[in-house]
Amino acid sequence: MLKKATRDAYGETLVELGHLYDNVIVLDADLSKSTKTELFAKEFPERFFQMGIAEQDMLATAAGLALCDKVCFVSTFAIFAAGRAFEQIRNSIAYPKLNVKICATHAGVTVGEDGGSHQAIEDIALMRAIPNMTVIVPADAIETAKALHAIYKHEGPVYFRLGRPAVPFIYNDDFEFKIGKANKLREGTDAAIIATGIMVACAIDAAKILADKGLNVQVWDMATIKPLDLEAIKEAAKTGAIVTAEEHSVIGGLGSAVAEASAEYAPAFMSFVGLKDCFGQSGTPEELLEAYNLTADNIAKTVLEVVDKKSSS
Repeated sequence: MLKKATRDAYGETLVELGHLYDNVIVLDADLSKSTKTELFAKEFPERFFQMGIAEQDMLATAAGLALCDKVCFVSTFAIFAAGRAFEQIRNSIAYPKLNVKICATHAGVTVGEDGGSHQAIEDIALMRAIPNMTVIVPADAIETAKALHAIYKHEGPVYFRLGRPAVPFIYNDDFEFKIGKANKLREGTDAAIIATGIMVACAIDAAKILADKGLNVQVWDMATIKPLDLEAIKEAAKTGAIVTAEEHSVIGGLGSAVAEASAEYAPAFMSFVGLKDCFGQSGTPEELLEAYNLTADNIAKTVLEVVDKKSSS
């Protein structure tokens, strides 16, 4: 199975954008080798700013550049972008609705051996709560590239969540990405799995496991968590059973967003696959996904439980 890290696709696509648009500026906080912005730095050194370990300063500088009609792509690890520089993002970027794209890599527990202190599992919750902020979590390398072209054209701030390890390809080169539009990857009438980021591939595998048990399950890639695709949630809710899956806390992330929308517009039985109000720990990505039940098997098990609730109601 072919795999590629979304952070690798990010670095490569930044170079494409640099060639297409001379107002693209890239800033990094002393992590350009890991975030892959080093590719842009080599190609366009005059448009790359290495800001050092000073994330608040980096985000505030990006705000100033955006006021000068630049489109700024700002990168560091998710734990530092969403956490350490929250105030600058909120007050200097989102409040005036500036054209800064916060492209945070190394999100979730798949950061691995760096441990819980470096594993951002609350960043989606933080970013989606900020007014004017768009939140996007691509599922694979192709969606990453397509989404980057879309967010360049989007007016206003974006939080773009990227991962460390290689992940399977889901899409083909002819895929079209639209901000705010979920993609249905599999039809089904018995239940729906709504996933984001690396959990999309697991959701597809879970649907295959369930098919062997006689269940027909929809699979949705909800790459845009804000603004949420309400029509997709309404369609998923028609099955009567929804399971969300994310490499993030179940508090405040994709699951919370879908539950809020479902409660208001399209009620259904629901359950959530994600971290259950806990920090991460050190380990390999594979070990941690297993430890926190972020697997196809657990998604399938959770779907069966929700379908049982639906049938018993």
